[in-house]
Amino acid sequence: MKTTASLVLMAAIRAAAATALPESPVSNVRALAFDRFYQVWLENTAYSASAADPNMQWLSSQGILLTNYHGVTHPSEPNYCAAAGGDTFGMDWDQWFQVPANISSVPDLLDTKGISWAEYQEQLPYAGFQGFNYSNQETLKDDYVRRHNPLVLYDAVVVDDTRARQIKNFTGFEADLANKKLPQWAFITPNVTNDAHDTNITFGAKWERHWMSALLQNDYFMKDTLVLLTFDEDIYDISDKSATFDQGSRVHSILLGGAIPDHLKGTTDDTFYTHYSTIASVSANWGLPSLGRWDCGANIFEIVANKTGYLNYDVDLTNLYLNYTYPGPLTTGILEQYFGGATNLKTSPSSKWTWPVPNVDAKCSAGYGVLDTVKRTYSGMKATYNYTSPYPWDSVSGYNLNVTATRKSAYTTTTTTDTSSTSRGSAATETLPVLSGTSRGTGPSFNAMLVAVVALFAFQQ
Repeated sequence: MKTTASLVLMAAIRAAAATALPESPVSNVRALAFDRFYQVWLENTAYSASAADPNMQWLSSQGILLTNYHGVTHPSEPNYCAAAGGDTFGMDWDQWFQVPANISSVPDLLDTKGISWAEYQEQLPYAGFQGFNYSNQETLKDDYVRRHNPLVLYDAVVVDDTRARQIKNFTGFEADLANKKLPQWAFITPNVTNDAHDTNITFGAKWERHWMSALLQNDYFMKDTLVLLTFDEDIYDISDKSATFDQGSRVHSILLGGAIPDHLKGTTDDTFYTHYSTIASVSANWGLPSLGRWDCGANIFEIVANKTGYLNYDVDLTNLYLNYTYPGPLTTGILEQYFGGATNLKTSPSSKWTWPVPNVDAKCSAGYGVLDTVKRTYSGMKATYNYTSPYPWDSVSGYNLNVTATRKSAYTTTTTTDTSSTSRGSAATETLPVLSGTSRGTGPSFNAMLVAVVALFAFQQ
């Protein structure tokens, strides 16, 4: 039952929706392998379950099945954070987090060449909404949730009103499609029913096939477009406190769209990829710089690497665990409470972990160095991690030690392991002073907090 207070707040949200007009910038920046890149994320499904679903099998037949694509941690929110900013920053739970404005994200890369971008979040009440969730007003169950929205986590995006209004709902997508005003980069999140989070893969795959089928027949949408269908993470049981996450973090992923040549449809790609590969592939495709974080060394989709000549790494999965993350400024310790001791990480209170410094000197896998803004922000500072690795690791906390990556060339095979004294940089660079003007980033501004209160109380009454 809705209270008087919730009805008042709903009226305020409706008033905001009437004035918050969505932004729909367009561009036509040509590139190597695709001229438009969209990713659609479903939720919490084991690779085997998705691969066995007939609708997912049909979607795989329309493109390239990525058999070695991985989420980077648990639970959901840090995976979304990683796909936008190249790092989890130690995030280990689904709650209100905010990344400071001096930390760059994918839109900053795209803006260097005027490449249009947007997000489409199903059931978002209006463009630029920053609340914690928005519930179905009939069932009062969740529809939109902030934890599945990567760009809203970054202050550098949402403090700018124009940028914030490029975060739109599915009505905005349909309008942009009809008006031929689609951006060249987009992140797309269905609601928590359609993305399989509150349902199952049978429901989610049926929705995704239906939604994608119409787009695959749309010439405007399909022209030189690459679509990644993936999942945030594989499934895990939070009620099992003895869990060790030994199942890995491989997620069922498909590349399809007009950018896929006919002879590659129905094929597989066994290259090791993570969510960081989406950023690296976009950078390599459009000739963009890197964020200098885990996107810097990430493998690039073969459809792009074959154009650039970049040689991807083969990563031995034997000792690789991408089911939890290293500690950092956004670490809460909550996940460790559920899985006490299972991670075996050397953790400490988050107040002791500063915002990690990116690698500003690397050429990176995309080949275009690091974003100038990042270079200026972190000039003279040594990188916290060796972000040129194709997988994330941290010697101080003991995260992903003894993992081997092998790279073949015409002349030699190079093997890198994090136990080498020279292969990953100095571990001493882990402890660095807090950057001037930064905060831990876990506390939102007053206006953002007010929006969160509106979301929590208006939409769950």
